[in-house]
Amino acid sequence: MADTTASSDPRDVNSELRSPLLEPGKKSSEPEKLCIDEMLRMYCGEFGWWQLKHFVLTSLAWALEAFHTMVMIFADREPGWSCVSGSGCDATAKTVCGFEPGSWEWTGGSSSSTISEWGLVCGYKYRVGLAQAFFFGGCMIGAGIFGHLSDSKLGRKGSLTVVCILNALFGCLTAFSPDYWTYVLLRVLTGFSTGGVGLCAFVLATEPVGPTKRGVAGMSTFYFFSTGIALLSGIAYIFRSWRTLYIASSIPSLLFLVIVLPFISESPRWYLVRGKVKEAMTLMHNIAKTNGKHLPDGVVLALDEETNKDSNYEQPCKEQLEIKEAISGSLIDVVRSPITRTRLVLAVAINFLCSVVYYGLSLNVVNLETNLYLNVLLNAVAEMPAFTITAVLLDKFGRKPLAIGTLWFSGFFCFLGSLMTSVGIWKIVRMACGILGIFGMAGTYNLLFIYTAELFPTVVRNAALGCATQAAQMGAILAPFVVVLGGGLPFVVFGVCGTLGGILAFYLPETLHKPLYDTMGGMEDGESACRVV
Repeated sequence: MADTTASSDPRDVNSELRSPLLEPGKKSSEPEKLCIDEMLRMYCGEFGWWQLKHFVLTSLAWALEAFHTMVMIFADREPGWSCVSGSGCDATAKTVCGFEPGSWEWTGGSSSSTISEWGLVCGYKYRVGLAQAFFFGGCMIGAGIFGHLSDSKLGRKGSLTVVCILNALFGCLTAFSPDYWTYVLLRVLTGFSTGGVGLCAFVLATEPVGPTKRGVAGMSTFYFFSTGIALLSGIAYIFRSWRTLYIASSIPSLLFLVIVLPFISESPRWYLVRGKVKEAMTLMHNIAKTNGKHLPDGVVLALDEETNKDSNYEQPCKEQLEIKEAISGSLIDVVRSPITRTRLVLAVAINFLCSVVYYGLSLNVVNLETNLYLNVLLNAVAEMPAFTITAVLLDKFGRKPLAIGTLWFSGFFCFLGSLMTSVGIWKIVRMACGILGIFGMAGTYNLLFIYTAELFPTVVRNAALGCATQAAQMGAILAPFVVVLGGGLPFVVFGVCGTLGGILAFYLPETLHKPLYDTMGGMEDGESACRVV
């Protein structure tokens, strides 16, 4: 049966055949451009099985950082001593200073710690804090260097691999130090590699996580650090010699390299900003498949500043992957932008103050005159509920109010601890104040990682985070010298730092429900749009 609606004029038929199927300027197969956050939310899943496995495996590196950092508490401890029978020394004295050589001896022998082996007491006591300060100095340098390398050539996984190799090497070599200054040098080198461990692990673990899950995931990374401290207290209890302790605390880095790292993937965000879009898309397809989802073929990754533009792809997707160029950034870009410059200054100052308190309270256990192994364990356990509470409240109250609250909470109990003496029940109360101070500052410390990471775009995120980490290491350098003051003075300093940090946090912007930008231009455009609205 003929179609009665068809035209009977041959000229109409010819004109239809000559007309284009699409209007000029339109493409037949235009891919959908999405940034990573959008692709995770719409197609791949924000925190599925892939992210869970990747997060756990990557965050295990935090335990390694805890081993190499906190080992100094046990290796550099001052062991007990006793008078040699018939020597005439006073066994009730609090210090061996003034006693004749040979009239007293170290409990457990001279190999139990660096102090007993090299006589770091009396006029040489400052060398204990000096060695610890040099370690954190190495951390400060390493954080800056590996922060840059992680953003540029090595990538997140490549940098993590390098620092773990160096950690294992220098940690084991430290056990064979023939003298104090060799020990200091090897501790500096260990600190250099340790400074990049947590930095690289944190960014690598959280960048593939979707925006609504990233905050809780970022806060949860520090469970692994606290668990590492708790495990270290048990390892130190078993290996009482400082030399064997260094070997025992370095072997896990080798195990991580061989057993864990092969199953960790590079960050898709790093692939994207380095122009490796094909690798990034392959990884996103893998994430979607593992999470039981499907990523359509017509979807392609793009930087946030590209997705903000309303423009059509002028070439097929395959050609786009080939011509895309790497985009990089540095601290110069951070300082040049008024938005990020202010954020960097505040982040640096707050991280510095927070680190003085956190590491100061951790090292100050040697002044509390309580069981060292138990006290370190209690401090580590106290950190864990702080992580849980801050993780739960993170998306309810926001980053800024939580940072202020935890800083002031810690500062209050530090001031309270300064009023306590080391006599009777007050010694226990002072220890409790220290534990509560650790509780509050641990909540701040891991919050600052996710907060700082959200304040800066991908191209400079690790560089900025590395700069903030360097500031934290500067605070850690100062902490051992504060601890040497003894008595209630360290608690006073910690209280002042906590209070001042809370005041500075007032001037930071809130990042809750804000996008994780990829480029400086994308962030500036996004912030400008927010101000207009």
